[in-house]
Amino acid sequence: MQPKQLSHEEVLLKVRNWQSEGKKVVFTNGCFDILHAGHVRYLKAARSLGDRLVVGLNTDASVRRLKGPNRPVSQEDDRAEVLAALAVVDAVTFFDDDTPEKLITLLLPDILVKGADWSVDKIAGASAVLSHGGAVLTVPLLEGRSTTGIIETIVHLYCPGQSGGKS
Repeated sequence: MQPKQLSHEEVLLKVRNWQSEGKKVVFTNGCFDILHAGHVRYLKAARSLGDRLVVGLNTDASVRRLKGPNRPVSQEDDRAEVLAALAVVDAVTFFDDDTPEKLITLLLPDILVKGADWSVDKIAGASAVLSHGGAVLTVPLLEGRSTTGIIETIVHLYCPGQSGGKS
């Protein structure tokens, strides 16, 4: 396990430590399957809103439930290692539910971030963060960049006549 890859207990200690030092902790989540420029810009934007960035990462089982049986392309440990290698990411922790609501409620970050394709009232964990005095923000997405799009391009180029998986 990489130093940035943490259990829920370890990330909770880090978050409380950072907050006690007056640092603003930002939380975001996702599958981050086949990391691309859209992911990197999104994570940079999220990190710019605070002092520390914690990423909740869907487990493989969670990704399969959300995206279909052919996903994820990259296994959870690989996805976590790639995220942890990014300078803008301070901690990565897995969650196995379909949403990170329980994890967000546990951590109570100062700022909860999702992409602009989400309305605040639909963001899992928003009510817990807001009721604790935190903020829920959205950041713009990089148009035309998605893991699904990458998969569809590969399938189209190398397997004509077949279709890719869910977004």
